[in-house]
Amino acid sequence: MLIQNESPYLAHVFICTNDRKGERKSCADGDSQLLKAKLKEAVDAKGWKGKVRVSTSGCLGVCGEGPNVMIYPQKLWFSGVTPDDVDEILSTIERLMSEA
Repeated sequence: MLIQNESPYLAHVFICTNDRKGERKSCADGDSQLLKAKLKEAVDAKGWKGKVRVSTSGCLGVCGEGPNVMIYPQKLWFSGVTPDDVDEILSTIERLMSEA
C-alpha cells in the first residue's frame, strides 16, 4: 500500500554520477564521485546529518553541462560543479537552513 510522507530533510542534495564510459560526456567525467564524497563528509562534519541528505542521482538529462547538483525542495540546480565548489554549495545549504 502506498504511503505518503513528508521528507525529514531540510535540504536533499542530489549529485549526478552518471557514467557513460566515454561514449558521450557525462557527469562522472568531472569527478562527480569525489564531489559527492566531499559534500557528504562536509555535511557530516558540520553536524547536519538528519537535516541534510546527500544522495547519488542518475542522469538528470544535462550531462553535457555537468557535473550537476540539485538541492530540493528548494529547486536549486548547479551545473559545471567541481570538488572545489563544495564550500560554495555548503554556504548555500547553510543559508537555506537559516531561512527554514
